[in-house]
Amino acid sequence: MTITASVGVAQALDGREAGLQAAHQALNRLGANAPGLAIVIASHQYQPREALNGVSSLLGDTPLIGFSSPAGLTRDGQHPHSVVVAILSGDFQAETLWLPGYSQSGRETASKIESHASARVERQSLLFFADGFNGDAEQFCNAIPAALNVTGALSSGDLNTGNTYQIVGNQTGAGGMTTAFLRGGIHIGVGADHGWDPVGNQFRVTRSRGFWLRTLDGRPASEAYANLFGYPARDWAFPPLSYLARLYPLGMEQQDGLTVRAPIRVEADGSFRMNAAIRDGVDAFLLVGSRASCERAAKTAAQQALLKLGDAKPRFALVLADIAWQMLLKAQPGAEIAAIQEILGEDVPIAGGYTLGQVVTADEESKPKFLNQHIVVVVFGEPKED
Repeated sequence: MTITASVGVAQALDGREAGLQAAHQALNRLGANAPGLAIVIASHQYQPREALNGVSSLLGDTPLIGFSSPAGLTRDGQHPHSVVVAILSGDFQAETLWLPGYSQSGRETASKIESHASARVERQSLLFFADGFNGDAEQFCNAIPAALNVTGALSSGDLNTGNTYQIVGNQTGAGGMTTAFLRGGIHIGVGADHGWDPVGNQFRVTRSRGFWLRTLDGRPASEAYANLFGYPARDWAFPPLSYLARLYPLGMEQQDGLTVRAPIRVEADGSFRMNAAIRDGVDAFLLVGSRASCERAAKTAAQQALLKLGDAKPRFALVLADIAWQMLLKAQPGAEIAAIQEILGEDVPIAGGYTLGQVVTADEESKPKFLNQHIVVVVFGEPKED
């Protein structure tokens, strides 16, 4: 049986109306095919329950997962204050799971996923969305067994209030993880890259506690950035600089290449609020992105995804871009989608959103890896007929 996909998008003052219209569009485009999995990307400005009610009123008991984002993405570009609904249909099975305890323990959440996955013997892939402000994604990745193919992202929203949510089935909430286990006749290829490069400025991380990076070279983190960019250190604790710090992440050389870690915001005391811990004593480079390098990265991620898809035919692409991409490409909204379409073609349906972190699994021997600042392209394909 062939894999088919359809995408609907709607903007409305009311989350229920936007969800209803987007689901209606997607179902119309799906035609007579039965929905097998729905992916929902909803504006963080909507009440999560309203957006979900609008979607589920038409989709019924279709397996459904989703997350909040400042803007949705489709092959037409970027859609702020919207609901995007993607529906997949075909000879595959999707089983969803809601894990509300993710923010308390990434390790425990990974253990529950492992138990759930081990109950099945057939090959399966896991797609997830989790809270981007609360919870330890790196701890989660380290606790997942290498044999499980995991791809996902951290939901985003208002960087000031930490307002973000996740959706699964008929439930919504913050602080949780929503997952879909995919089995059967569906192939998935995943690619990831980022468009940020070292610019020569190097810092020593001298004090870090949990998710807070306190000092660089013995000074408050905001002071180190103030000296570089010319704005007073106190200004970094207030918008817009408190959020624009996301555009200037830190890169650390690791055995498996450059690890990127980006601030979510700058706190009043000058520390950087991260969503992954950075060890004291490591050397970090300042990284800067550009439109050209991001467009190259988007194409590379799409090429990687197609390569991993093998001879399966691409039918749908899920794009999970870091929120820094939205900031960087503000003057050219949707530029990353245009770059991806150069590789995938304009006929492949696309849905996606902006995230506060991304997770990919390189191969069957690897554990999943937590990323910042990347764009992840997940291509769902139809197996080649024998």
